Amino acid sequence: MSLIQKVGVVGCGTMGSGIAIVCARAGFETYVVDANDKNLNNLITQSTDFFKKSIARGKMPADQLEPTINRLHTSQNLSSLSQCDIVIEAIFEDLTVKHELFNELHTICPSHTLFASNTSTISITEIAGGCGRDDRFVGMHFCLPAQLMKLVEMSPGLNTSEQSFQAAWEFCQALGQTPVKTQDTPGFILNYFLIPFNNNAIRMVESGIASPEDIDKAIKTALGYAMGPMQLLDLVGMDTQKLLCHAMYGLTNEPDASCPPLVRRMIAAGHLGKKSGRGFFTYNDSKMFGA
Repeated sequence: MSLIQKVGVVGCGTMGSGIAIVCARAGFETYVVDANDKNLNNLITQSTDFFKKSIARGKMPADQLEPTINRLHTSQNLSSLSQCDIVIEAIFEDLTVKHELFNELHTICPSHTLFASNTSTISITEIAGGCGRDDRFVGMHFCLPAQLMKLVEMSPGLNTSEQSFQAAWEFCQALGQTPVKTQDTPGFILNYFLIPFNNNAIRMVESGIASPEDIDKAIKTALGYAMGPMQLLDLVGMDTQKLLCHAMYGLTNEPDASCPPLVRRMIAAGHLGKKSGRGFFTYNDSKMFGA
């Protein structure tokens, strides 16, 4: 049984919102911090829509809607995480910014609090090295969209204690997720394959080989993927894809990990994906995936 009762999530973008939903749905008091008040308001609105759809599909009892939403607490102040047993970071991929965040959290949270990062590319050991408690630091990479995908890549840093890793593993299971253990290597398991794969799909569009629609249709039909790479990229966002590429390419120097020029042009045009209403496809709303 997990000893964790109160969960903190820093970052209320697509990933952070999904992680918060997973935690509240599993019965944990969940405290979400984001500098943007609009993101926090969207979390409550979109979470309510998501849970209502879950009820309509018979995946959640109707009487659990209000208690589950009430377990989501939002704030723009990191001090609201002072009583959390674990804090999961889900901000953008920048090592310096992550170090600044965890240094501040180290002064706010009690000594027993575990720190976890949802990073998909940056070394867990490197992030932990700047947090003041590298023995209580774990990588927890949720898959997008976290509220629908069960897999979590669990990665210990070089100084992560076995006790801390086991506590985080049991917490992951208590969330109803499926953890797999990975070593602290660039991209872990999924993004080691996925970032180059998605980049090559982008380059196919860039070269005029096939349309985004036909690429997604081919991948879903022939390989059985639930979501095509172009739809996934729109969900991730072009701005996030650029950061992922920079982080991965900086660590590996693999050509396939380098950011395709089309990504930069789409960002310049404001075609970020679902969040902006247009990416490889056009969207009429910005509702959370699955809502």
